Amino acid sequence: MTANAQRNRRGGVSAIVIPIAWVALAACSPDLDGDRGQPGSRLQDYALDYALDYALDVEGASEGAIGALPLGLELAEAVTAEDNPTTRAKITLGRLLFFDKRLSVDDSVACASCHSPAAGFSDNLRVSFGIDRRQGERNAPTAINRFASSRQFWDGRAASLEEQATGPLINPLEMGMPDLGAVTRKIAAIEGYQELFHEVFAQPVSIDGIAKAIASFERALVSGNSRWDKFDAGIIDVLTIPERRGLGIFFGKGRCDQCHSGWNLTDEKFHNIGVGFDEEPIDSGRLVVTGKTRDTGAFKTPTLREITRTAPYMHDGRFETLEEVVDYYSEGVISNPFLDVEMRRSGGQLAKAIGLTGERSPPGGATPAPVAAATLDLTAREKADLVAFMGAFEGEGWQWAKAPDSFPQ
Repeated sequence: MTANAQRNRRGGVSAIVIPIAWVALAACSPDLDGDRGQPGSRLQDYALDYALDYALDVEGASEGAIGALPLGLELAEAVTAEDNPTTRAKITLGRLLFFDKRLSVDDSVACASCHSPAAGFSDNLRVSFGIDRRQGERNAPTAINRFASSRQFWDGRAASLEEQATGPLINPLEMGMPDLGAVTRKIAAIEGYQELFHEVFAQPVSIDGIAKAIASFERALVSGNSRWDKFDAGIIDVLTIPERRGLGIFFGKGRCDQCHSGWNLTDEKFHNIGVGFDEEPIDSGRLVVTGKTRDTGAFKTPTLREITRTAPYMHDGRFETLEEVVDYYSEGVISNPFLDVEMRRSGGQLAKAIGLTGERSPPGGATPAPVAAATLDLTAREKADLVAFMGAFEGEGWQWAKAPDSFPQ
């Protein structure tokens, strides 16, 4: 990213920026040469409708790596596992596993049940449903652009995509398998998967291989080349006048970029924005992971890419529309003792906001006093313009990832 482009993302409204070079996507054969290692590969039976366009190998050396990430994405910031280099073969296997309901105890729920392509790899439900229609506890976030993050889930409890991939398998509210060993045995009992795992990993089916394959598929779910990316690259007329006004609100009065920052529109950090403190019991969020009182009610900042496709919003899915979200930030933030510093200032100095709150964990174990939230007081037009601008975050790079026509038998 150019220096001017980076400043534009943080400061918003410069009219001229230096364009970013982008390698145009090319139609490619779905051949898996370089990954399958032998003729007559069973992987070819499950080849994608068209080959992946994006190289996710940061060394640029894997034989299956082709093309380039869409405009606006930063390959240098990809989070990869040293023991799990991305190849098209792993992605092909991971795609099968991601959509296969047989990974659940009763063959009724797949990863894709809660992360559906039709919903921007979320599920458009307030909270998801698992086996026996058991209701989950949090909204399903999008799986798009997770290649740019290590910590996964709303509370960051998984340290990698590989670790994240196994969690839902044994969650009694999700896929309900009794343990990871049971998952391995169930998939290993399917002859078609035995063959594929030997092709991809040169090893029998294992939970390690299952996690690596699913994580590889998830790393290939990318979104970029949005109208916002094009504007940021200097193509000014791709945004409408209301969207440009909304850009000014996003980086200015609304201060959205304080958390939704950088090329992926998230700081990948955890914040208490007040959501859930109007209910009992509250969801403790990041506190459960770190044990630190200051993390009470803190949740990870989600990316805003494809945000128009992934309603409802917040960790508890309470807001059906982006208009409701903007109303909340403008004048509805719920006060609580652990409210993030960014929610306490209306545009003044950060140091002043910190000073106003004092110590968040008073001596003697007393419950800290609620901290009042500042209001943004956006006008009706400012709210509408801000919502319009967020429509410019719709991109491309993930639409190829559809359910397979068939699965290994």
